Amino acid sequence: KSKKAKVLFYTMGKRDYCVEIGRVALINFGPDAGKFVVILDIIDSNRALVDGPTSSVARQSMPLRWLSLTNIKAPVTRGLRSSKLAKVLSESKIADKVSAISWSRKALARQKRLCMNDFDRFKCMQ
Repeated sequence: KSKKAKVLFYTMGKRDYCVEIGRVALINFGPDAGKFVVILDIIDSNRALVDGPTSSVARQSMPLRWLSLTNIKAPVTRGLRSSKLAKVLSESKIADKVSAISWSRKALARQKRLCMNDFDRFKCMQ
């Protein structure tokens, strides 16, 4: 029995990436919005199994409409366990690649802006 890789073409405007096993995605809706996950399996044309051991997202089924695909692809196999996924992500330095994405930089700047007090905002104006 051969294990064929499932690939689903999903359009997102200017960025058209294939939904495939190992693709890193940003969750843009729901309770885990703003966190990065890795696609581990494609359930059907609307849902995928995702896991984010480095971003504290539990393994779950998620609608593809809730995901924004990135150009980063992790070298993982279908249905990889969370502990091994964390090891593969650290070995391939996916966290460094994710932090270089503009979405990550914007989220970090937004978080810094939210944590500012009145005096910090005054110093930024100067």
